[in-house]
Amino acid sequence: MKEFNKKIILEDGEEYLGYGFGADIEAICEIVFNTSMVGYQEIVSDPSYTYQAVVMTYPLIGNYGITDDDYETKQPTIGGLIVREYNDLPSNFRYTKTLSEYLEENDIPAIYGVDTRKLTRSIRDKGSRKVIITDINTSKEDALEKLKKYVPLKDAVSKVSCKKKWYSRTANAKFNIVAVDCGIKLNIIRSLNKRGCNVTVVPYNTPYEKIIDLKPDGIFLSNGPGDPEDVTEVIELVKKLRGKYPIFGICLGHQMISLAYGAKTYKLKFGHRGGNHPVLNLKTDKIEITSQNHSYAVDEKSLKGTGLEVTHKNILDNTIEGVQCIKDKVFSVQYHPESAPGPQDSSYLFDQFINLMKNRD
Repeated sequence: MKEFNKKIILEDGEEYLGYGFGADIEAICEIVFNTSMVGYQEIVSDPSYTYQAVVMTYPLIGNYGITDDDYETKQPTIGGLIVREYNDLPSNFRYTKTLSEYLEENDIPAIYGVDTRKLTRSIRDKGSRKVIITDINTSKEDALEKLKKYVPLKDAVSKVSCKKKWYSRTANAKFNIVAVDCGIKLNIIRSLNKRGCNVTVVPYNTPYEKIIDLKPDGIFLSNGPGDPEDVTEVIELVKKLRGKYPIFGICLGHQMISLAYGAKTYKLKFGHRGGNHPVLNLKTDKIEITSQNHSYAVDEKSLKGTGLEVTHKNILDNTIEGVQCIKDKVFSVQYHPESAPGPQDSSYLFDQFINLMKNRD
């Protein structure tokens, strides 16, 4: 058996040994877990994982490599990856590089050989916390000192948002969407293009006046990383835009819409991440299987008197998964209806957005 060359140490002193792949660098992140059985490329390229080290609960990772068509962003910002078994010999006619090569190119450290079942239970029981991915020779004392000094950064959205506007057009477009980029996933844009929408993607801090000048038919607020209360620019933007255009928000967008209406958010113990979360649609009384990736949730009690109505709830912990304001033509969901590679239960929400624009006064 070859000797371990990497390890992770959590801020409470828990230690796990393993083998390094990807970038051979040290990193301090928030540790979280994801329960998806497929889609590791979409996960490592999802901007919502900025500054986070993701533990994959599915044991085998890397077996189908990385393909050119399945990225969720051009520049990944995930903090690190922790897996049980890593396969560096992919079997997939579409693959163009290995997962390790992709991570190395983008300075993302990873470790395999870790007991991910034990680690996931630890996160579930004790909550998300700081972790260091480091060399096997790093002493626990030095690692804990580094973790103690590390202050989580609050610039995640500014890091992942585009720096200038860009366009994604489609043939025979019927609507023009302005998408406020807080870390937008590319499959959201593809989902809108597929429904006849030209999309103009703008930085998160784009002024209200510049958005009006683009003459949109609807406004989309994207997913993204970090605490929604930090993104004051978008919260203030929603206050100015609501009632003037149909607005659709996903994930961080959902939280920012709620904050703009006067509700409050709070951090979950370990968040929701994975493609298997059951959500009850209160309008249809049907359960949708959803893909999720978030650390924060909207406080249900704080919604009272805001004008927002709850439309969806999480079956597992009863957290708020969707809200709407019929008068203002505003709605949002906490989960990802564009989820790639799946599930597809909630793709109807994009059609709901299209219908609001069709029926706009």
